[in-house]
Amino acid sequence: MSRILAAGRDGFRHYAPITTRWSDNDVYGHVNNVVYYSWFDTAVNSYLINAGALDIEHSPVIGLVVHTQCHYFSPLAFPQQVEAGIAVAELGRSSVRYRVGLFAAGEALSAAHGDFIHVYVDRQTRRPVHLPDALRRALLPLVVESQPDASAH
Repeated sequence: MSRILAAGRDGFRHYAPITTRWSDNDVYGHVNNVVYYSWFDTAVNSYLINAGALDIEHSPVIGLVVHTQCHYFSPLAFPQQVEAGIAVAELGRSSVRYRVGLFAAGEALSAAHGDFIHVYVDRQTRRPVHLPDALRRALLPLVVESQPDASAH
């Protein structure tokens, strides 16, 4: 069985700062695992909003999360600054698989990284639709060659 290793920064195309909060820490003194998933969502949706590809109140097409996973390598804790790297690993007709890496500020390897899949649907019917042109244009600069997670045997 192979072991998944931390990701390097070169596997991601866009970075966004995340400020940890006191409430992110759990009783063990580090950020609780559920917070990492919130950061995945925040990084992806902030990028889409800033790129003009998503209006969270009015867009006729919205992304629903159908899959997410995270691999943890080193702890993060308040008051650290975190940098969320995002990339698009697969760009389909109605879905996108994002890769998200969470890095302690200035660190070369991810503290955690994983996948986040959106299926884009009509806001009213919740049925899958083709990616709108504005969304596809916003995502194209993030596309990376699909890479399996680095592993050691």
